[in-house]
Amino acid sequence: MAFATKPELARRMLARAFAAGVPAAWVVGDTVYGHDALRRWLEQRGRAYVLAVASDHGVWTAGEQVAARALAEALPGEAWARVSAGEGSQGPRWYDWACLALPYAAADGWAHWLLVRRSVSDPTERAYYRVYAPADTSPAAMVAAAGARWQIERTFAEAKGLVGLDQYAVRRWDGWHRHVTLCALAHAALVVARACAVVAEVEKGGASCPTT
Repeated sequence: MAFATKPELARRMLARAFAAGVPAAWVVGDTVYGHDALRRWLEQRGRAYVLAVASDHGVWTAGEQVAARALAEALPGEAWARVSAGEGSQGPRWYDWACLALPYAAADGWAHWLLVRRSVSDPTERAYYRVYAPADTSPAAMVAAAGARWQIERTFAEAKGLVGLDQYAVRRWDGWHRHVTLCALAHAALVVARACAVVAEVEKGGASCPTT
């Protein structure tokens, strides 16, 4: 297989998923995937995204390009709202969030934003996201999408511990791909079994697990 960057690999995988009709309300990713090429590709296909960008990411506003961190630093106190990014291992994950509309061209009914996340305990600790979504999308929906990435990280960590996702000793891509695919299937089976056990416990034996 020829070399490809992570954004290019992401584009190929997303293209396959879209062609297969895999349901997805949002595309989310860290700063590796927040570059212009992938964002524009998603926009052309009418796909909503919340993609992290670096603090020095340039944003055009009021006729000039300004770093994302500079925009965040200039925001007044009332621009921030404390919202949970979803449930974590120790309860709700609270952050302060600000959402700025960006004056970029978009398809009819769609819009661009810069979403900023600020730590409650350390206001200098921030994360930045470029957002593209229907114009009536609420900031709370954007926050929920951004927070969904935590589930991805949790899944990776769990799969490493339960089914040895990271325990491969191969040098070729095809061997790695087989290992990861089998681990993903094994982990999915365990997740389904666990969910069935929880339902059965709640309903006192009234649930049954699907066969695989």
